This record gives sequence, structure tokens and C-alpha cells, in this order.
Amino acid sequence: MKVIPRRKRGDEQRTGTMTVIEHLEELRHRIIICLYAVAIGSVAGWILYPHFMNLIRAPFCNYITSNPSLAPPTGCDLVYNGVLDGMLVKIKVVVFLGLGIALPVLLYQIWGFIAPGLTAKEKRYSIPFVASSCVLFFLGAVVAYLMLPKGLGFLLGFAGQGVVPLLTIDRYVGFVTLVALAFGVSFLFPIFLVFLEMVGVLSPELLARNRRYSLLGISIFAAVITPSSDPYTMLAMMIPMYLFYEASIIIGRFLKRQPRTV
Repeated sequence: MKVIPRRKRGDEQRTGTMTVIEHLEELRHRIIICLYAVAIGSVAGWILYPHFMNLIRAPFCNYITSNPSLAPPTGCDLVYNGVLDGMLVKIKVVVFLGLGIALPVLLYQIWGFIAPGLTAKEKRYSIPFVASSCVLFFLGAVVAYLMLPKGLGFLLGFAGQGVVPLLTIDRYVGFVTLVALAFGVSFLFPIFLVFLEMVGVLSPELLARNRRYSLLGISIFAAVITPSSDPYTMLAMMIPMYLFYEASIIIGRFLKRQPRTV
């Protein structure tokens, strides 16, 4: 019994003439590939777990070092309260790392599933789509990590003197993960816009006419999606998103000049 059956479909069958059952088989096949990719990535994540934890603890340790009066009794070591908390956090982190490592495969499978509805020319953007999405997502995660010390300094120092932080591992890791995901998803903003321009839902002219409303929407989005809600993190998300918005207009105009081939 083959878990991933070999599919032999011609180009004509892959461009819109598939039945509903064939679409469901296609979806099942790609989901199974994604699960395998995440499982393999999680194995690598298990190996990288100690290094990853040292990496995300570094901003908190630096904050404690620069503010010794706010140092808790445990120093910069994270604590946990429940018997299962340590195991659950490790599993969550390993799966998170597995998703990050398997991201190119996941994005390629998503593109492969929607490709039959695109033209032959648009299908050639599969590699740029996957590559740019991965680069932008990880770039967002890097920006989030670089802004983490500012966010921690703002939030942990907000209570004032006489109060020291005693951070649990589950909440701290959850906070860092949410910040990284928020930035990673926000940095995919231009990919989403360019895709809508490719399929005709949006146009560069429409985006250019609505710059003011888009800037307002980006500001609200950054205020809502950033877990820390501090001004440094919000600005670090708003400015790149607006620059990406302008870049998507330029890319849309470039794509519009290209001849559309079916």
C-alpha cells in the first residue's frame, strides 16, 4: 500500500479539467508531503532545540545584565510551574522549528495546488514565489529578534523599581514565537498583493490610489498583531510593510507590461 501514490497526469489535466475527486486526491497527496516535511524538520528541530533556546534567551539575559537591580533570584534562567510544562514547551518549540525548516516544501505544495488555475507564464513564477516567500518570512523573523531587546526593555521596565520579572518558559517562548510569527506573516504582505495583482483581483493603479487608506490599515494591523504593542516593535513592522506595499505596486506594473500567455 502506497501512502503517496504516483500520479501520472498530463499538462492538460493539470490546467483546470480535473474532477472534484481528482482535486481532493491532489490535496490529500500534497498534505501528506507537507506532513512528512514537517516530521523531518521536527527531527532537525529536536537537535537544534538547545541552540535555539540559548538564542531566544539571549535578549532576556542581556536585559538582566544591563539592569542588575531588576534581576530575579533565578538570574536569566526561565522557570516552569507544572510537571509537564517543560516537555510540552519542548514539543511546541520542536514543531515550530520543524515548520520553519519545512517552509519551502510547504509553500511549494501550496503553489503546486493552485497552479492549475494559472496561465503557463504565471506557473513559471513558482520558484521565485517559494524563494521570495521564504526569504521574506525569515527576514521578518530576524527583524523580530533584533527588535526583541527593545520590546523586552519597554515591557519589563514598565512596572518600575521594586518589581522583578520571573518569567516562565512557556509564556516567554510563546511571546517570542508570536512576535516572530507576526513579523514573518507581515513580511509576506507583498507576496499576497502581487498574487492578487496576477489573478486580476487588484491592480497597481488601485493600490496607488489608496495609499492613505492602506497606510492606516497597516498601522492598525501592526498595532493589533504585535504581541508586545510597544512603539519600537510597531514601527519596525509598519515601515517595512509600507515599503513592501510600494514595491508591490512597482512589481504589479512590471507584470502588467508582460504579454499574458495562456
